[in-house]
Amino acid sequence: MYIYIKRFLDICAAAVALVIIWPLLLIIFALVRATSKGPAIFKQERIGKNGKVFCIYKFRSMCVGAEHTGSGVYSGKDDMRVTKIGKILRATSFDELPQLVNILKGDMSFIGPRPPLTYHPWEYSEYTDEQLRMFEVRPGITGWAQINGRKDVEWNHRIELNVWYVDNMSLWLDIKIMFITVFKVLKNADNENTGETVNAKPTENK
Repeated sequence: MYIYIKRFLDICAAAVALVIIWPLLLIIFALVRATSKGPAIFKQERIGKNGKVFCIYKFRSMCVGAEHTGSGVYSGKDDMRVTKIGKILRATSFDELPQLVNILKGDMSFIGPRPPLTYHPWEYSEYTDEQLRMFEVRPGITGWAQINGRKDVEWNHRIELNVWYVDNMSLWLDIKIMFITVFKVLKNADNENTGETVNAKPTENK
């Protein structure tokens, strides 16, 4: 039952948030366009509920084509690929605000496992049956793994945390995750990669 209530709350909250912060979104859009070449909105394929691939939206915080240069998908401290305005967006997590549209479209939720790339940490076909359970719910802007280490957590353990969330999802857990997320964003905690967080692929195939 909660999964339906959760979807209703997501739609209402995302719609209200967009109405309230649309001036901020326009300002960020203009600043990104004015301070670096390329589109203001960064689009990237991610794996969502039931393995469905969708396009996630973010305000672009890096130079165009950054994934194919430097350290690839990992962005650490003082990464030269991050734009000046991008550093501010990342520190405040404002780069994630366009995902409110993803929520309205049904791609995402406010709370849930963070959606992985289609090829990182590994392809969908390489997840074990147990790991695939993280895709039973809509991915989130934040989640249980994010408040328990975020970018410092090795991917196998990150997926374990995501599966734990799927098994224990509730209104009170989501409220707890939301409050801790706000606290961590204000402290800018765990917001930088300290190194590659993929030690090994799953030891068991589907």
